[in-house]
Amino acid sequence: MVAAEDAARTALIDDLTRAAYKLSAADARLRGRATRRPGALSLTHARALKSLDEKGPMTIGELAHNVETTGPAVTQLVTGLEAAGFVTRTRGEGGDRRVATVALTRAGRERHRTRQRHLQYSLVEMTSDLDPAHIEITAVLLRRLADLYDTL
Repeated sequence: MVAAEDAARTALIDDLTRAAYKLSAADARLRGRATRRPGALSLTHARALKSLDEKGPMTIGELAHNVETTGPAVTQLVTGLEAAGFVTRTRGEGGDRRVATVALTRAGRERHRTRQRHLQYSLVEMTSDLDPAHIEITAVLLRRLADLYDTL
C-alpha cells in the first residue's frame, strides 16, 4: 500500500512541477506582450501601479522595495510606464537629479483599477466551483511557490 501511495504522490508532484513551469511560461508571455503591445502590463508593471495607487508617490528606491526588484530594473520599468502615460517622474529638489519621485497619473490609476477589477472577477469565476478551503490551500501553495522560485 505504501508503494502505491508513494507512486501516487510522485505523480501529483510531477503534475505540480508541470503546472509551475506552465505558470512561469505564462509570465514570460505576459512580459513579452508588455514590451510589444501598448497598454499591456507585465506583473511587475502591475505591482508598481498597485503600490503607487495604495501608497502614493515614492522614490525609485521605495518603489523598487515595494515591487521587490532592483533600483535599475524599476528605473527601466518607470521609463516604460512614463512613456505610456501611467506615471510621472519628478527629479529631486535642489538640483539632485539622482533622486526621482514617481507618481501615478489619472490614466495609470484607471489602468490599474481596470486590471484589478478584471483580475478579481476572473479569480471569482475561476474558483466558483471550489470550496473556501481549496482556495485557501491554493493561496498557500502559490506563496510557497514564490518562495521556491527565489531559491532557484
